[in-house]
Amino acid sequence: MDRKTFRVLENYMLDMMKDSAHDSLHVYRVLCQALRIARGYNEVNQDILIASCLLHDIGRMKEFQNPKLCHAIEGGKMAYMFMKELGWNEEDCTHIQDCITTHSFRTDNQPKTLEAKILFDADKLDVSGALGIARSLIYKGQVGEPLYVVDEENKIYKGQKLCEPESFLKEYYFKLIPLYEKFYTEEAFKIAQKRKAMTTMFYNELLDEISIGDLQKLLNFKS
Repeated sequence: MDRKTFRVLENYMLDMMKDSAHDSLHVYRVLCQALRIARGYNEVNQDILIASCLLHDIGRMKEFQNPKLCHAIEGGKMAYMFMKELGWNEEDCTHIQDCITTHSFRTDNQPKTLEAKILFDADKLDVSGALGIARSLIYKGQVGEPLYVVDEENKIYKGQKLCEPESFLKEYYFKLIPLYEKFYTEEAFKIAQKRKAMTTMFYNELLDEISIGDLQKLLNFKS
């Protein structure tokens, strides 16, 4: 990809990114990670991969405005139209759309092409380790969800049941932990396994620090 085309795609991405948890720095990290993974595959189409990485989250604002929408599907449509306007051929525009549509594991669509799998893995690596914890905490704050929730008896919901209220602990249990087994490329899988231990340690330490006992007993009210 030439510098001019890269800048056009980059500028469009920058206009779309308004979310601090999914900002332009996230996009750049995903692109860098994808290019590193791609070094192990001579058959990768670099132009498709770069375009898909740069544009993979451009549908985020539509999802925030209407939570019923999927940012991956909406972003795929937007990228397809944008690339068509730039004069890219139908096959490449559709390929980029497919990469973006399948990059989220909140959809039933699985990545099929190598470029789509690399984008998926690079995006998921940015949710692993310390970065994943930090970004998840930012996102939960953005959507108004708490770090953790307690029941009527002040017992902490550990986030391990689907019926529990939304919280960071639930996000950790149902999203962060399962992702470590969902990588398509060997390089991404190896990187993720190195980060898993720290993530588990953080969750256990967090639970320990917020488990401070029964408030009523500690207050020791007089009757």
